[in-house]
Amino acid sequence: MCKECGCGENGGNTRLQFTAKGYTSENAMAVEKNLLGLAGVLYVHIHAHDGETTIDYNPKKTKLREILNVFDSHGVECNL
Repeated sequence: MCKECGCGENGGNTRLQFTAKGYTSENAMAVEKNLLGLAGVLYVHIHAHDGETTIDYNPKKTKLREILNVFDSHGVECNL
């Protein structure tokens, strides 16, 4: 891992795995695109059909509230 992308050489990343409600194929793509646009988000994988979501991010670059705001803005409910 590298310092340039913010992924943290010492394993400083956080992985979120949860189920979200309210995905459509369109808003799932939009959520993924918006999350990957955040400075510290390194990986996003969404299963729109069942809501399974995985996000790897660096909390030093992106706050959890910023991630949750993306879901809120697209009408997707995630309870962490």
